[in-house]
Amino acid sequence: RMIKTRCWLRNALIVNIGGTKPEESIVPVIGTKVRNITHQRFYDYFSQQKVNKEVQSLAKQYTSNAVKIVQPTKEDIIEAAKCYFIFKRILADEKADALMMDCLPGLRKPHKHVPPCMGFMSLRDEGNAIGCQSDLNSTLTMMLLQELFDKPGFQHNASYNTEKDCYFCAHCTSPSRMNGVDKPADPYELMSHCESGWGTVPRVLFKADQEVTIARCLADTEKPQMLLYSGKIISCPPIPPTGGCRTNVETTINEIETGSDLKGQHLIMIYGDHTRQLKRFSQLYNIEVVV
Repeated sequence: RMIKTRCWLRNALIVNIGGTKPEESIVPVIGTKVRNITHQRFYDYFSQQKVNKEVQSLAKQYTSNAVKIVQPTKEDIIEAAKCYFIFKRILADEKADALMMDCLPGLRKPHKHVPPCMGFMSLRDEGNAIGCQSDLNSTLTMMLLQELFDKPGFQHNASYNTEKDCYFCAHCTSPSRMNGVDKPADPYELMSHCESGWGTVPRVLFKADQEVTIARCLADTEKPQMLLYSGKIISCPPIPPTGGCRTNVETTINEIETGSDLKGQHLIMIYGDHTRQLKRFSQLYNIEVVV
């Protein structure tokens, strides 16, 4: 499976939504192709997307599956559902294996589209690697973890709670099927997007005491590296009083003694302790493991 995953990464295509120029590049050493399509193309698709039966059905699914709806209105949820179908269209048109998006510019006034976070959740739940903020290393890491372990990844902003002496991370989207695409979903609430203060995003409620792996592949170094940690979920702190992005989680970290030793940003979390397998994969393909 490790050999198959490495070959797949070498031949895979990531579509990036961002900027004003369509162009292509190859990730050094790894070989993955990255094809850039413009923001304007996504803006046009969003303005053209009708509220059809499929969109209404998905919005109803979001609503009925949520354990709580905090800020979003019915109209907000319907608009959020549009993004899923636009992303599916782009993946199909480009025959792509993964997607990432510079998702924040279009949220500024005047709004070009709604926060795409619900679409990201649904696609990750189906086994697609979807990266926030056009983060190539995060997207590659999600692709790797999905192919090796059949588990969607939670891309997040990493920090350390020095008062509680624990890892704290958060983002405004996450897969809900953290156990795997064919496994039951974790519960989620619907909230507004943190930075922009509007739209619909998921607050996924992860399981306490669940073991996790936290990783990030660094493909933009002279020699590929992998940041690699393991731990166990403590809790998902309530909002408020906790601020920041909507899906948040506190965990232990086994490999570091103090928070100042933590490395990396936009790491990817998956359920289960898979550090041993990832170390073997890294050894097989000359990737330096860093903690």
